[in-house]
Amino acid sequence: MIHATNLLLVPKIDTMSSENTIDDEDTLKILISTDIHLGYLEKDAIRGGDSYNTFKEILEYAKKHQVDFILMGGDLFHENKPSRRCLHACITMLRQYCMGDTPIQFNILSDQTVNFNTTKFPWVNYQDENLNISIPVFSIHGNHDDPTGAEGLCALDLLSVSGLVNHFGHSQSVEKIEISPILMQKGKTKLALYGLGSIPDERLYRMFVNNQVTMLRPKEDQDEWFNLFTLHQNRSKHGPTNYIPEQFLDDFIDLVVWGHEHECLISPSRNEQQLFYVTQPGSSVATSLSPGEATKKHIGLLRVNGRKMNLQKLPLKTVRQFFIQDVVLADYQDLFSPDTPHVTKKVENFCYAKVNEMLEEAERERLGSPMTPEKPLVRLRVDYSGGFEAFNTSRFSQKFVDRVANPKDIVHFLRRREQKEDVKDEINVDYGKLMKNTVTEGLRVEDLVKKYFEAAEQKVQLSLLTEQGMGKAIQEFVDKDEKDAIEELISYQLEKTQRHLLARGVTTEQDIDAEIKNFRDSKKNTTEEENEIKEAMNRAKAHRQERGDDPAYRMSDGDVAMDSDEDAFPQPSKGRGRGAGRGRGGRGRGRGAAASEIKPASRGRGQKSATSSQSSIMQAFQATSQRSSRPASFAVEDISIDDSDEDVPVTKATRPKAASTSFAKYSSQSQSQSQSSKGVFFDNSDDEDDNPFKGSSRRGRKKT
Repeated sequence: MIHATNLLLVPKIDTMSSENTIDDEDTLKILISTDIHLGYLEKDAIRGGDSYNTFKEILEYAKKHQVDFILMGGDLFHENKPSRRCLHACITMLRQYCMGDTPIQFNILSDQTVNFNTTKFPWVNYQDENLNISIPVFSIHGNHDDPTGAEGLCALDLLSVSGLVNHFGHSQSVEKIEISPILMQKGKTKLALYGLGSIPDERLYRMFVNNQVTMLRPKEDQDEWFNLFTLHQNRSKHGPTNYIPEQFLDDFIDLVVWGHEHECLISPSRNEQQLFYVTQPGSSVATSLSPGEATKKHIGLLRVNGRKMNLQKLPLKTVRQFFIQDVVLADYQDLFSPDTPHVTKKVENFCYAKVNEMLEEAERERLGSPMTPEKPLVRLRVDYSGGFEAFNTSRFSQKFVDRVANPKDIVHFLRRREQKEDVKDEINVDYGKLMKNTVTEGLRVEDLVKKYFEAAEQKVQLSLLTEQGMGKAIQEFVDKDEKDAIEELISYQLEKTQRHLLARGVTTEQDIDAEIKNFRDSKKNTTEEENEIKEAMNRAKAHRQERGDDPAYRMSDGDVAMDSDEDAFPQPSKGRGRGAGRGRGGRGRGRGAAASEIKPASRGRGQKSATSSQSSIMQAFQATSQRSSRPASFAVEDISIDDSDEDVPVTKATRPKAASTSFAKYSSQSQSQSQSSKGVFFDNSDDEDDNPFKGSSRRGRKKT
């Protein structure tokens, strides 16, 4: 992890001079959205158009508020290989809303050949002489639309080469990551935009621990840059290393846009250790029937002026309503018990009443909202522990087939997790008994594979493959339709193991078994293992292409699979998304800035061994007092957040004067920015004339 040494902040103006300066020539306006999941359930007769309608609403917001650009935090597409309908709809809307003659109001100062290194056109799309772009779109990739295959391409690369989206944040190395920012300037405001596309959480966690992640910074005027970082990783903890702690991120960052988590927590929260802010826009479509998806969906309108920021919540009105309720039957002893006659029928009538209550609430909320779809999503999670029996959910759902959008899975029965029994007989293990009380919906394929082998007896453990390799191969087979993934992984590992045994000259059966085990264990959780898995997956794709069997456009007539709860009941989840003054006649590309020398900053921490214990790793990131402190004498940094859903008046921005594109070199010195005096302003008023950039002397400030 990298940290910077102390930065002296430039004093700021406390308040704006007039309401007309809200969107002045120095203010960058950015529309923030993550996890759009275009194409989700596109074959469903009721919900098939939900993701497309909401994406259209997001683009309409961008055009209405005349934003400088749109920032997407991954998972624009739900499928790794989007259908033709999905790509066609996406390209149509991007062309309709993001192309035009409106001049772009900001410059890019960084070396664009580094920022956009996945395309043969390494420059921002609005500087292309053959394109008219009015609203640039910058996006990282997510885990759903991540790069695959030998070429490392994803669906975003198709939009990038078409000139519709600027794909950035793609790291091509599995051993070391250097995140080089896109440096933008509008008037006096300077923005450093960092991005990191989705990487397997365990790998990225290990790279952070081993100090293999570097965030590059400008050498000169570091105190003048507003640092914005967007990533697409697990924020909530799903395992010891299956997430990215916020403490791993650098403390010179001002705002983090966190994708992948679907719960909408868009109001920025302050990390008290690193002293930056995190906004989690969440998904714009519910892809699972879990509590995190039931939160009202919003996107954000971020205004940056100098080192100040303001985030306004914009409600998404085209999102389908979703209501979820938990019921524990054992809590209603006054109505029924397991011994009550006809108890199953009484439980069914009870659940019927609960569903009707949610439908009535949905009808009340939908009044006056013509853009909201008519049929809501409804989920009733019923805990029937204690001797109750489940009723027929298919028959129950028929009663609501014309009133809800998910008639097939309204009711979900589950039992509380019980204590796992001691397994004494390793030969006759009842795996169904061990796993039956665990809610597995929402778990990844790799997690299920790992859990299986943890519970399995010694005789059925893998001897040639690793659990990670098998899990990855099964995931490729399930998620990306790579039919040869498992076969190729086995063949590849078998060939490599045979060559290893021949080289070691092992002949006896006992020595062969021991050598295979040692060879397998030596590669566990190493870069060599990851490279082998990647090579096997590339071979599987090559074989599929040789056969001409590309599933990208294959259509299925089967029933639509419905996602279910992601999280174990009843625990709630955390969730789980121009050159200034240029004319059309003569555009300057500004791609290779004259001085684009980049050097990493040192983290300012002692190197830690990769073999350190988990507690020592986390202690290292939590021991803020051991790092260089942030002096309280530095100037106050102001961040305001608009929690109201009201629109602010939009004034058309004037075309700026020609700005200098000189670019400062990067520094190898690390500096730790003083943000200890940052304040957050929560503006809950409906007054549209309020100034979003509030100063430190303004009354009514609330600190978090």
